Amino acid sequence: MRSLVLISVLLASSTALAAGDDISKVNKSITADAGAEYGDLSTVNGSVTVSEGAVAESVETVNGSVRLRDRASVESAETVNGSVTLGQDVAVADDVSTVNGAITVERGGRIGGKVETVNGRIKIEATEVGNGLSTVNGDVTVGADSYVRGGILIEKPKGNWFNSGKSRPPRVVIGPNATVDGVLDFRREVELYVHTSAKVGTIKGATAKSFSGATP
Repeated sequence: MRSLVLISVLLASSTALAAGDDISKVNKSITADAGAEYGDLSTVNGSVTVSEGAVAESVETVNGSVRLRDRASVESAETVNGSVTLGQDVAVADDVSTVNGAITVERGGRIGGKVETVNGRIKIEATEVGNGLSTVNGDVTVGADSYVRGGILIEKPKGNWFNSGKSRPPRVVIGPNATVDGVLDFRREVELYVHTSAKVGTIKGATAKSFSGATP
């Protein structure tokens, strides 16, 4: 039932996505007006902000942050060097990704694709994700009442990262009443905490520690 609800909401969001104009810049930030409709929003050196209730297609930058404020709807959200922050009740039909930066999703988020970073933490709260969470060098928090399909993947770092003095294992927390449907695949050492009320799939590469409070 939850799968059908998520798919229906995301399809409705995609259908409603903008037929508005594209905005493309190089060395400037972009701010989409509240409640307005846009096509693609892209820049190279600057941030992209989609204001409350605005609708856009792809939202991307290279060197800058991406922020989707409450009730915004977009096709995808991507940066390379910067954080991605989603406010409450934000809908993303496809992926949310960055390379060097954190990803934060506040309550009511609906993401149809993957949530992915390399060097940065992932934190979601009361959010539905359609195709898993992935990182290499970041903590992961699946907050209370979240529902993640497609599992969690934490890759092994490449090169000499372990010799750089930054070898603290990522901390993975599955919070109260959260569900991770799929394999939790840890290809490096992690500290894994699973709430007693949470539901998770097969765990590979780690041993879960149970906790019963708000946080471990």
